[in-house]
Amino acid sequence: MKTIDELLAEGVSGKRVFVRADLNVPLDGTSITDDGRIRAVVPTVKALADAGARVVVASHLGRPKGAPDPAFSLAPAAARLGELLGAPVAFATDTVGESATATVAALTDGGVAVIENLRFNAGETSKDDAERGAFADRLAALADLYVGDGFGAVHRKHASVFDLPARLPHAAGYLIATEVGVLKKLTDDVRRPYAVVLGGAKVSDKLGVIDHLLEKADRILIGGGMAYTFLKAQGHEVGISLLQEDQVPVVQEYLKRADARGVEFVLPVDVLVSPEFPDLKTKAPAHPTTVAADAIPADQEGLDIGPETRKLYASKLADAATVFWNGPMGVFEHPDFAEGTKAVAQALVDSPAFTVVGGGDSAAAVRILGFDENAFGHISTGGGASLEYLEGKTLPGLAALED
Repeated sequence: MKTIDELLAEGVSGKRVFVRADLNVPLDGTSITDDGRIRAVVPTVKALADAGARVVVASHLGRPKGAPDPAFSLAPAAARLGELLGAPVAFATDTVGESATATVAALTDGGVAVIENLRFNAGETSKDDAERGAFADRLAALADLYVGDGFGAVHRKHASVFDLPARLPHAAGYLIATEVGVLKKLTDDVRRPYAVVLGGAKVSDKLGVIDHLLEKADRILIGGGMAYTFLKAQGHEVGISLLQEDQVPVVQEYLKRADARGVEFVLPVDVLVSPEFPDLKTKAPAHPTTVAADAIPADQEGLDIGPETRKLYASKLADAATVFWNGPMGVFEHPDFAEGTKAVAQALVDSPAFTVVGGGDSAAAVRILGFDENAFGHISTGGGASLEYLEGKTLPGLAALED
């Protein structure tokens, strides 16, 4: 795929460049609680603006129902992008309507504009090729060139990700080039031992990547809500913990395959339990109890890995040469259940390995828990995209950038 440097070498001054970014940031009202994804696209936007392009930045945010919804406006993200660029950023209050057309037309060389949430138009996410294509045609009218830099969306067959690059000369931005380069180190040229840490709520979300990693990884550590399906598969009582009963047979088969292939599966040996889910708004003390992983009371819910598991996991990561981590170890948003996730993050910081934090909640946790992002080899901006790449799937947004 063509790189942005090649595009810049050809000359972009005076040209309208549509940058498909990922500005899907978490909001508390209109306040951004984690601006990592906005910061990630700044190098691409700045390089284009500095070269005299008229930059049109577009993204989705949240899951509006194909119509305008003020709760999902990109206005806060546009304002933050301007702060990071140190330059004014214009904002269009629609996607392809009068405001977008006028805002783009008013751009001068080196100017930047953000158009409103792409998902305010049903054509962005439509499964109908014609409807999606019609929206892509209207987006294409706003630009002369296309730069794909929204890695967090490349696994989606959406108009701005898949259909629009076919309508304009296109290139990959710096973020996508970096993300793909990192993921190749996790698939094609892996330094061993290769350890993978998987957490999060549902084991079903990770089945595809586990299946693929059984052929790649040396060691797989399991935490988060998905751990309880693994513990159940081993015949243990899991109380009222999150459980996907229908996935138990699949997990049992994976454990057998791992054993046959010599892949080490590492499961919690102790967990923090509570009779009820903690209040994440008030952060009121939950007073958890630590129990052995095979002794969870029937009326208790596992909400984090325990202290012995934290030590175990740190030891399993200490000698790794490559580590990929996706998914928190517990309900890290509450201080009583954050220590497991914090311990894994610290183990990655302490490790000499090439460490990759696989986006989503893991990336958010690293920032929320106060870790220096530069202490990790790479923090991905796309959790779902990273997982699908590691599954060996073809990602529509990457395929669209290939010539």
